[in-house]
Amino acid sequence: MSTLRVGVLAYPGCFASEVFGVPDLLTMATHVAGPGGPGYEVSIVSPRRRVAASGGAALDVAPLREVDVLVVPGFELLPSLDVDAKLAPLAPEVAAIRSHAAAGSVVVSICVGAFLLAEAGLLDRRRATTAWLLADELARRCPEADVRPECLVVTDTGVTTTAAFSAMYDFALDLIRRHSGAGVARTTARVALVDDARSSQTPYVDTRLLPQAGNSFSHQVMRRLDQDLAARYDLAALSDTFKVSTRTLLRRFAEETGQSPLEYLQSSRVRRARHLLETTNRTVASISAAVGYRDPSTFAALFAKHAGQRPRDYRAAFRRAD
Repeated sequence: MSTLRVGVLAYPGCFASEVFGVPDLLTMATHVAGPGGPGYEVSIVSPRRRVAASGGAALDVAPLREVDVLVVPGFELLPSLDVDAKLAPLAPEVAAIRSHAAAGSVVVSICVGAFLLAEAGLLDRRRATTAWLLADELARRCPEADVRPECLVVTDTGVTTTAAFSAMYDFALDLIRRHSGAGVARTTARVALVDDARSSQTPYVDTRLLPQAGNSFSHQVMRRLDQDLAARYDLAALSDTFKVSTRTLLRRFAEETGQSPLEYLQSSRVRRARHLLETTNRTVASISAAVGYRDPSTFAALFAKHAGQRPRDYRAAFRRAD
């Protein structure tokens, strides 16, 4: 079998251990397979010249290159953190992920790296997983994905997602099994003291760590708003849907999220508009209407407030190359 080219995408704030975990296990597998066995050519790549991982650890990176498999590590993310704020500075990485997928590379996320794949549009109409602690958030942000929070590793048409942290080893062993054979994978697992018989992350779920039950109200409101981003914002109708007063809806939503339903809707509309600007030829006016704004100038001002650039400038910077 030929050498498999594996690239690990390093980016600011990524978990350093998730950058090196898969390459280290592949190195062990190469030793286990011995001379003449199928090998792995692994590189740490980035669209940036310098990358500091979590904890400020400096990483040596190479320029982006053609690979067979692109691995996207995770980053620090807690239910209380602002996902949009975490992802906003990573537009170059999102563009790189999308470009590699378009070129035919298998794309793999480790843990919450799935949120970067979702931002790149790779999880739409695909089965996926991520850390159980954040699976609901991924499902909310990417309603077109079929999120499977119980799964350790999910592969769907060229895109693989994994559960939290140590699931990188479940993925790596599966990759070794496919490329080097079951015997090499089994021996590598023994050498590394890695469990090669896990099938679910359900036994690891600790419900005490999940967001409090009260958060389900705000999540329901969010899902309702996400169902039709182009619909006119009607607070009274929204309140009627949940059989509460407008005052109660605003209070409960603010208590659980720190923002109003309208503020959430605006950020969700901008997130959808960014995706359309990056991946389609639709005009700015058409995209504006698709996310609920009849006046393109109003939309452009709101977009600039959230994304830091006006729509046309954003498209010029991050539009996917055909």
